[in-house]
Amino acid sequence: MDGSANPVLGTGQAPPATDRSQDVVSRFISRRVTAAMESDGPNPEFMRRFQRPVFDRLCDHYFRLEIDGWDRLPNEPSLLVGVHSGGSLTMDAWTLVHAWHRRFEGERILHGTAHDVLMAAPGLGDYFKAMGVIPASRKAVGSALAAGHDVIVWPGGEQDAMRNWRSRDRAILAGRKGFVRQAIRSGVPIVPVATVGGHDTVFVLSEGRFLARWTGLGKRLRGATMPIIAGFPLPLAVEILPAHIPLPAKIRTEILDPITVDTDPARADDTEYVDAVYRQVQTAIQDGMDRLAKRRKFPVFG
Repeated sequence: MDGSANPVLGTGQAPPATDRSQDVVSRFISRRVTAAMESDGPNPEFMRRFQRPVFDRLCDHYFRLEIDGWDRLPNEPSLLVGVHSGGSLTMDAWTLVHAWHRRFEGERILHGTAHDVLMAAPGLGDYFKAMGVIPASRKAVGSALAAGHDVIVWPGGEQDAMRNWRSRDRAILAGRKGFVRQAIRSGVPIVPVATVGGHDTVFVLSEGRFLARWTGLGKRLRGATMPIIAGFPLPLAVEILPAHIPLPAKIRTEILDPITVDTDPARADDTEYVDAVYRQVQTAIQDGMDRLAKRRKFPVFG
């Protein structure tokens, strides 16, 4: 950026340093996300040498993962839709994706999806890509489905993952209905996924919406929250990127009955139809979470 006339300031002065730094952040995120748009799936060598040994133990002993409903998966590629919890480290999402890889051993590829900020984070974003995670964008998801792969999305995004601990058993899809249109355009069924326990891995005391607006970071980082958490090792922290080690909460997940959508492309522009499918998916997930929550006797311990 040169020092010529600035349309915002109306002067020949350069923008304030804070504006320049925020623009740099936005451009950095955009470049990193673009580089992660295409993925053939998890890196087999990485999975064998690093992911499997660690996550097998985490799933089996630390989070004591229980997953039901594998028999409900359609044979054809599907768009899985769920909720995820636990601040920026959504262990209910990670444990499901790992359990999928362990069950299918590369014969059926599932792509997780992630927020742009996480995909762009140095180290963490590279780890995501090695796991076959793709950006939660229409282009990336559509390409993966067209390649015959399964994809899981969490429409609620940061509003879901960062929701207050008191709302830990609520299915929050945040009114985002793009997944319905994606399923219609890609001609694939929707598979709802219910889960509980992930939000006991860290305690979100406040969603921090005021902080996000006040600092301007919410807009720059494409989110509406800057949650205040209580966890380990920090008893109190503002979490944008991971600031905690997940507690060993018991995670229960259930793959629910698939929902077939009309594959006529015109349906993607039918607001009434899209709303009806959205409500059907949200209701299915909420009912599943209610069932799973009844099995929990105590937070964290399960």
